[in-house]
Amino acid sequence: MKQHTLALLTAALALAYGAPARAQSNEELLKELRALKDRVNQLEEKLKATEAKAAKSAEAQWGMTPEQVREFNRIAVKTEALEDAQEALGLKNLKITGFIDPTFIANKAQNTAGFQLLNKDAYAYDAGYFGMAVLDFQKEMDGGTRYKLTLAPDRGTGSVFNGGSIIHEASVNIPLGDLQTRLWLGQIPDWTGYEMTAPPLNKLITHNLLFDYTAPTAYTGAVADITRGKWMIKAGLANVNNSRKSAGNKTPALIYRVDYAKGEFQGFGFSGLHGKAYNYATDALDAAGGLRFADQAGKDTRVDMLELDAYFIRGDLTWQGQLSWGRQRQAAIFNEDGQLRDASWTGLSTLLAYKFIPRWEATGRLDYLRNHKNGGGLFGYSYDDSHNGIGRGNGFFWDDANPDPEAAGKGTNRYALTFGLSYLVNQNAIWKLEYRYDGASQPVFLNTKDGTFTKTNQLLGTSMVLSF
Repeated sequence: MKQHTLALLTAALALAYGAPARAQSNEELLKELRALKDRVNQLEEKLKATEAKAAKSAEAQWGMTPEQVREFNRIAVKTEALEDAQEALGLKNLKITGFIDPTFIANKAQNTAGFQLLNKDAYAYDAGYFGMAVLDFQKEMDGGTRYKLTLAPDRGTGSVFNGGSIIHEASVNIPLGDLQTRLWLGQIPDWTGYEMTAPPLNKLITHNLLFDYTAPTAYTGAVADITRGKWMIKAGLANVNNSRKSAGNKTPALIYRVDYAKGEFQGFGFSGLHGKAYNYATDALDAAGGLRFADQAGKDTRVDMLELDAYFIRGDLTWQGQLSWGRQRQAAIFNEDGQLRDASWTGLSTLLAYKFIPRWEATGRLDYLRNHKNGGGLFGYSYDDSHNGIGRGNGFFWDDANPDPEAAGKGTNRYALTFGLSYLVNQNAIWKLEYRYDGASQPVFLNTKDGTFTKTNQLLGTSMVLSF
């Protein structure tokens, strides 16, 4: 405004004194200066009105005052800088979740009662995938590639089959052409049956008999992951319960799972495994303490497994069921003539749950496992096991110095009845209570108090699953 005023005054003076031929009196000059001043004032008022109109127009357009617009611009610049920094640090689309699952288990036959958390015990039905502390990292790239790393010290799949590794899952899922056709690589937890590995995804504390004794732990390999409408298909080649094949073992296994979501409330799936896996029967010792099958020790043998599961979930009601069949060559517990025999099994499991109050849910589960042939033998269990109730009963140990074909050739069928309650404390915490009754066709459970064997056992457990 000052610049415009000076310019006008300068022009006025130039007009007033620039032409000698037009000499003017002082009175005329004052009149011209007054007229010029009035014109400058008019121009100043017009400029102010234009600026006010522009401000009102901006406020009407953006719903903000000029000061608010400037503040918005500053925020936008800072946000862009934060996004750039997040991407540069690799944090874009990174999701971190986890949970902790302190658990209390009382086992009558084992004469134990106490809390379990990150315990280093071998896997068993009363020391399974509970008492965990898990940290999960998931990242998706702009092109759709997904990375997943799940850390589970002492109680993850890695601790079961890979020398105490803390890796529960380490995988990458790469799109091939489109997001519904993918290649899945790495260490992948088993997908058999209706029960999941992680406690937050299960209604009970313990797992069913089929999950514990007939299913693999994890796969290390490559899988095609295909989604077509309501169908989800996974199929590939992998090592079974093994991160690296040992010398002389070269054959991977064919693994697959197919799921179909029939409708909003129901669906079914089936899975299979056909290939070679470690045979624990070759670890059996003879009377002298040496390997009875030293010539076959360390050799994988053929495994075939088929499984069908289904579900119906609507409102407060949940039903899930599973049928399984399996066989491993030369992996039975009993070998009378010095020749390794085949282990085979069939089983079923069904679960029913109902939320009788929004936060309270009651659950019941029934399991049955038929395993009497050749002294018994399940996937990964080719020996008498008085803790888990597998084998020939009464702690029977057959060797060349104590042959008893009739007793040694008969395995044990198992069943389990489980009842549970759960309470949703809040969106991140679930409290569980469970009573489990295990039974067997022979006395296979060791009573550690007096060294006797019984056909039944009881377990009581409670846990608090806290997730974030």
